Amino acid sequence: MFDRILVICTGNICRSPMAEALLRHQLQQAGHKVEVRSAGVGALVNYPADEAARVRMRARDIDLDTHRAQQFTREIGRWADLILVMENEHRDAVADIDPTARGKTYLLGHWIGGKQIPDPYKQADSVWDEALKLIDESLPSWIKKL
Repeated sequence: MFDRILVICTGNICRSPMAEALLRHQLQQAGHKVEVRSAGVGALVNYPADEAARVRMRARDIDLDTHRAQQFTREIGRWADLILVMENEHRDAVADIDPTARGKTYLLGHWIGGKQIPDPYKQADSVWDEALKLIDESLPSWIKKL
């Protein structure tokens, strides 16, 4: 069982905060006691979640207003039992920062054909919606495995 899960994207203001919040919520609903955090490999440190992410999560009664971006570090990597990333480049960046994390780092979309989740930052609503759809499709398989 994984007790500590870390979700990674680039800036830690779009994809990873949404995935963190949804994963935490769904794990709680399933009765799992797992700690979930997020970080970015190029984090906009201390920035709040992007407004588009907050709006989408509010529509699901999930509040991202207290989220603040943090940079992925070796210490955070070693805290996590499992690291879920949005893109292959994130997996490489995680391994560059903490080579010991390589064996516990997977694409969030691993179980849906290894799909990568595109960065919606400063993109059209359709890109945001596609990213969130892929996050939604990815989470159930992870929850079953946990």
